[in-house]
Amino acid sequence: MQSRVITAVLFAGTTTLCLILSDISAVIVVSALSGLCAFELYAMLRSDAKLPNELIGTVAAALYPVMYYFFHLNGILILTTAFALVLFIWYVNYMRARIIDVAVTLFGALYTGFMLTSLVLIRGIVPGVWGGVLVFGVVLSVWANDAFAFFFGSRFGRHKMAPRISPAKSWEGFFAGLAASVIVWCLIPLIPGMSLPWGWAVFAGVACGWVGILGDLMESRIKRSTGHKDSGNLLPGHGGFLDRCDSLILVAALALLLLRIAGAPVL
Repeated sequence: MQSRVITAVLFAGTTTLCLILSDISAVIVVSALSGLCAFELYAMLRSDAKLPNELIGTVAAALYPVMYYFFHLNGILILTTAFALVLFIWYVNYMRARIIDVAVTLFGALYTGFMLTSLVLIRGIVPGVWGGVLVFGVVLSVWANDAFAFFFGSRFGRHKMAPRISPAKSWEGFFAGLAASVIVWCLIPLIPGMSLPWGWAVFAGVACGWVGILGDLMESRIKRSTGHKDSGNLLPGHGGFLDRCDSLILVAALALLLLRIAGAPVL
C-alpha cells in the first residue's frame, strides 16, 4: 500500500505540475504518456499473436502532441499521412507482416497519441495558467471518478457491473464515480475565461464519467484477451501507464468535443 500511495502521489504531482506550468511542459508530459501507453499496448498485443511495429507506432504516438503544438491540425494530418505511408512500406517489404499487424499498429498510435493530444487542445482554450487549470480539471474529473468508484464500490458494492471483464466493478461504485465527475465539472465554469453553462457542465460530467468507465472496461477487455493482469510494471502498485490512462484517453477526446460544442475556441 505504501508503494502504491507514493507512486500515485509522484505520478499525479508530476502530471499536474507539467499540465499547469506551461504549454511546452504540457506537450512534453502528454507526449511521454502517449508513447509509453502505446508501447505497453503493443507489448500486450504481441502476446495475442499480433506483430505490430512498436517502433513506428510508439514514435508516431509520441509525436502527435508535438506536431499539433507546432503545426496545429495540419500537423495532425501530416503525421497521420506519413505514419500510414511508412506502415504501408513496412508491410510491403516485410513478408511476415499481415494486414492485421498494420491495423493494430495504426490503432495503437491513434488510440493513445491522437486521443491524448486532446489534452493539449483543451489547454489552449483559455490563455495562460488558467488553460492549465482547465485541463487539470478534466484530468481531475477522471481521477475523482476512479477514486470514488473504487472506494465506494469496495465498501458498498453489491451488484456487479461487468463480471466477465472486470469482476471488481459494481454499479454502486459506478454511480459514486459519476457523481464525483459531475462535482468536478461543476467547478469548471468558475475558471476565469471559461464560458460554460452550468447545465452543460452537469451533462459533461455525466458523459465523461460514463465514458471514463467505458475506457477502463475497454482496457480490461484487452488485458483479459491477451492474458495480462496489468499493462506493464513501470508504476509500482499501479501496473503500467496505460492502466492509469485508460479512462483519460477517451475522456480527453470527449471533453474536447463537449467544450467545443459549448463554444470554446479551438485552433
